[in-house]
Amino acid sequence: MSTAFPSVVRFDVYTLDVQRCSLRRGDDPIELRPKAFDVLRYFVENWGRVIGKDELIKAVWSGLSVTDDALVQCVRDVRRALCDEDQRIIKTVPRRGYLFSLEPSQLAKHPSTRSDQNIQFCRTKDGVKLAMASLGQGLPLVRPPTWFNHLEYDWHVQFRSALYHFLADHFRLIRYDGRGNGLSDRYVPEISFATFEHDLEAVVDALRLQRYALLGISQGAPIAIAHAVRYPERVSKLVLNGAFALGSNKRDSAKDHETAQAYLTLMRHGWGDEHSAFLRTFSMLYFPSASAEELKASAELQRMAMSGDTAVRLRMASADIDIVDLLPKVSTPTLVLH
Repeated sequence: MSTAFPSVVRFDVYTLDVQRCSLRRGDDPIELRPKAFDVLRYFVENWGRVIGKDELIKAVWSGLSVTDDALVQCVRDVRRALCDEDQRIIKTVPRRGYLFSLEPSQLAKHPSTRSDQNIQFCRTKDGVKLAMASLGQGLPLVRPPTWFNHLEYDWHVQFRSALYHFLADHFRLIRYDGRGNGLSDRYVPEISFATFEHDLEAVVDALRLQRYALLGISQGAPIAIAHAVRYPERVSKLVLNGAFALGSNKRDSAKDHETAQAYLTLMRHGWGDEHSAFLRTFSMLYFPSASAEELKASAELQRMAMSGDTAVRLRMASADIDIVDLLPKVSTPTLVLH
């Protein structure tokens, strides 16, 4: 390894320690076989360029005869360790080799100002692992997830971190990455409003919260409303911002349906691309005054949070939401912001 290359590097949510031969996701160690670790190390050291099969064999196996199956299995093991089945991190370049697409120490350039948040994990009724974070002291304030989230990288997006800084200074702020998002399980069998409700229940039960307030923003608002109706004795206050009770598929409007379908098409082709028509449309709808730097950060957050396919699945689940019948049943003191 080059002497200029650091022995401990960060990429995405992972830490690679070359001297200790260790890989961690957050604080959790990840086991890798020695050769698979060496393959990952070589990828990271040579990020941003295509590495051919012959070069990889020479570097990792010192030129010994190795079958294609052995090489492919090592790469598969690395991808599995990184939850990279969609090849977001390690891309296959047909007939050329592999490309490690993330710059090591990327997060170190913008260190989290709230690295003291406590990240834990719990499991839902259907076995999905959810990542949850607590920060601050006082009354528990639970924020159900919006469309795309990342417990660590959210802090690098100004319009989110500013809110979280304020809330954590006044409350015990509790956030969690929804299924398919961030540090939670990325590949899940079911995504629906019912699972959104169950995920919130799993988080508050895992943290043994008896009394707490809910902050529902956008897609998180109907989740918060449904939970407050189901558990009025546990929810002390309800704050809703940009809330909706009917998803686009439930509205009696052909125009809404057509717009939603067009949006999904743009999303499939432009998720996480700061230059795409999708991101321009997204910014006009939600952040019309965003700067070029903020749009770039939003695109990076999209890439970090989840794949484009998962984004579409979540969006479609959101479009099927209908909680109109629950609105008269809300008894919790509620503040509605728009």
